Amino acid sequence: MSLQVEKLEKNMAKLTIEVSAEELEKAIESAYHKNKNKISVPGFRKGKVPRQMIEKMYGKAVFYEDAANELIPTAYEKALDECEETIVSSPKIEVTQIEAGQPFIFTAEVALKPEVKLGKYKGVKVPKADVEVTEEEVNAAIDRERESNARTISIEDRAVKDGDITSLDFEGFVDGVAFEGGKGDNYPLTIGSGAFIPGFEEQLVGAEIGKEVEVNVTFPEDYQAKELAGKAAVFKCTVKEIKEKQLPELDDEFAAEVSEFDTLAEYKEDVKKNLTEKKEKEAKNAKEDAAIKAVIEDSDMEIPEAMIETQQRQMVDEFAQRITMQGISLEQYFQFTGLTAERMMEQVKPQAENRIKSRLVLEAVAAKEKIEPTEEEVEEELKTMGEAYQMELEKVKELLDDKAIKQIKEDLAVRKAAEFVVENAKEEKPKKAKAAKEEE
Repeated sequence: MSLQVEKLEKNMAKLTIEVSAEELEKAIESAYHKNKNKISVPGFRKGKVPRQMIEKMYGKAVFYEDAANELIPTAYEKALDECEETIVSSPKIEVTQIEAGQPFIFTAEVALKPEVKLGKYKGVKVPKADVEVTEEEVNAAIDRERESNARTISIEDRAVKDGDITSLDFEGFVDGVAFEGGKGDNYPLTIGSGAFIPGFEEQLVGAEIGKEVEVNVTFPEDYQAKELAGKAAVFKCTVKEIKEKQLPELDDEFAAEVSEFDTLAEYKEDVKKNLTEKKEKEAKNAKEDAAIKAVIEDSDMEIPEAMIETQQRQMVDEFAQRITMQGISLEQYFQFTGLTAERMMEQVKPQAENRIKSRLVLEAVAAKEKIEPTEEEVEEELKTMGEAYQMELEKVKELLDDKAIKQIKEDLAVRKAAEFVVENAKEEKPKKAKAAKEEE
């Protein structure tokens, strides 16, 4: 195999990869053996037709596509190992020559890792986050816990009020005619949830069980059912059942039920402690994001579009893997949401671009500051991987080749570079808005 690298504009390159005629012949012969049982030729049993006879009937190129598909992955991998450039995208493959007795030649258009002109990365300014937890925030967190531990009781002696959980029969009419999808029986609706179109739920406040009420609404202009968008409608509704949430009393008994503490005071203190830890973690992440963003803005790099597209596809694949673990395929997700693969790719593009830029500037910082992980840090990372997959450390080491270990070291260096940038950042309190000038 031979390789030629031609650099193109915007950090792109064309790899021309040549495979010997002998290797091509082996691949054609392999394609013949894989396909001969599928090919029928009069006078021959399936699987017994000579290759020359098949090529005579269907043309010499009959096995070229399968042969190319067999050769390209291996030849491309060898080219990657041989290439001195850092390739950062999936290849765009084009076969330029395939003919028995001649070398097999194909090209791979790829993106090359962009050069980063690093700007200021020490002492970048970031806003100082407020990590103080207020009493209102503590009370709000406790109220959410009370909500999750509330019991539901049936109500028979009053009308509907905001916050009630109702069971509802309804039928909708536009210009006096019932419309498709506008009818429901025993539909569960929490008043004030915003589950129905604006104005619907508010008009049910005061409704009594078993008595029909009319609800007048106008569908939004951007309503999903185009035939109803912007039209006035009347819903005839009957409340069948009313339930309300009954929150537990805020006392020591409640604290003991929802926590490991015996008193409400201890529980409140623990809630405050957890909220503080959460705020501190969020502040740390926000500081890191702001610091890296500042470094990116002061640096210069030209990101090839193919590199971004590769990152986009990787992010979509990662999302597909996550929802598959929940029992949903990507195709089903698209059906539920109305999204398409193209729209999802477009949605993740800004994040993909930011991921790339963040990685590139942090790699540049690591190189500039000669930041490398220690052997102990690498060992600890491998140990963490082993625990995640319930494997012994030595088994993890056996499974990882030099390329994988190199990637782990690079990831650790990037992580340490991020810590370096954050440690050297300068926190500033957000500036107060200037008072409006008095009118003269």
